[in-house]
Amino acid sequence: MKKATNLRSLAAQLIERVVDKGESLSAILPGAQKSLADKDGALLQEICFGVMRTLPQLEALIGKLMERPLTGKQRVLHYLIMVGLYQVLYTRVPAHAALAETVAGAEVLKRTNLKGLINGVLRQFQRQQETLMAEVDQGPQRYWHPGWLLKRLQTAWPENWQQIVEANNQRPPMWLRVNRQHHSRDAWLELLQAEEKVAFVGDAPDALRLESPAPVSQLPGFEQGWVTVQDLSAQRCALLLEPQNNESILDLCAAPGGKTTHILEIAPQAQVLAVDIDEQRLTRVHENLQRLGMKAEVRQGDGRTPSDWCGEQQFDRILLDAPCSATGVIRRHPDIKWLRRDRDIAELATLQGEILEAVWPRLKSGGTLIYATCSILPEENHQQIATFLTKHKDAVAEKVPEGQINGWQVFPSVDGGDGFFYAKLMKK
Repeated sequence: MKKATNLRSLAAQLIERVVDKGESLSAILPGAQKSLADKDGALLQEICFGVMRTLPQLEALIGKLMERPLTGKQRVLHYLIMVGLYQVLYTRVPAHAALAETVAGAEVLKRTNLKGLINGVLRQFQRQQETLMAEVDQGPQRYWHPGWLLKRLQTAWPENWQQIVEANNQRPPMWLRVNRQHHSRDAWLELLQAEEKVAFVGDAPDALRLESPAPVSQLPGFEQGWVTVQDLSAQRCALLLEPQNNESILDLCAAPGGKTTHILEIAPQAQVLAVDIDEQRLTRVHENLQRLGMKAEVRQGDGRTPSDWCGEQQFDRILLDAPCSATGVIRRHPDIKWLRRDRDIAELATLQGEILEAVWPRLKSGGTLIYATCSILPEENHQQIATFLTKHKDAVAEKVPEGQINGWQVFPSVDGGDGFFYAKLMKK
């Protein structure tokens, strides 16, 4: 039986590791959830992701509720107060229970002497909630984004930035990809409906959006590989690649393997090489291939040095899902807003350009390369492709659906896919 623990103190410690130490929530949360029952693990995730989403608002509230911020060894209690505020504002946890558990969290964190302070701050918020919320929702913090990112979005997309910010601040929808080797989308949808679950068809041939997210254990045939959790926008990568049986295909920056397995669902006889720089994340590629009963060659390697992992081999098609700022998937990973820095964008654009330059010679004449990112910043997307085309006279950009000639920028939308960019390059 999994032991009981104080979720609020655990949440405060995780949030401190993200905000003050720069760790990724997606990397550290699963380890914390292992010791918890499923229901508690889900609440821990809701609190941590929620605080990341609403951080500027919570910071502004604490600024109004406390004369001096908690610092040094007491800093974790600053995040514990945030956890209490978030529960009162955004969860169904009864306010009295949220307060009691949050105050108890101070004891677990060995700060018993500060229980009265935390209790007082949270009760003061309850008394003044309406006034305080009206005040903090007036300033720039009402957008829940760091200033540098807001400025970039406003500059790049003057007509769309508010829609992007609004979508970023929502909880993400759960998209599924039906494995066409087992079922048509409509046939699998009938199995889902028999379980009394509602889903909506997407504009990619295998895509379905669940009305409300569900554990994968509740999806018919998940363990047998009948369906995969994958966002609508991510599904378009393999579709634009148009893989064919018996072709040699490179999936670069492949972890965790969602696009690798999609390629093999479309073209089961393709020879696929999946490469990623992160050996740890390649474990997920192996797990996904195993669950779907598929075979691909999987190698660890740096995209900038292809000779290290494929010699002089050339490929009919290459999918380059380039490392990027991930500014299009903020609703899935709200900690990105606080982990990224303005200076990262230029560094990432340089890295993307280096990988693109290195793998282009590995594409056969007449071959297709899909360059994709989950970014919405032009430096990583349209500008990257425009620069590449000026240097390579043997490269032609094909117009992808709805896109400009240098690529197709998709924005995150509340009931749609994540923010994504695609460019389709053909080698003369």
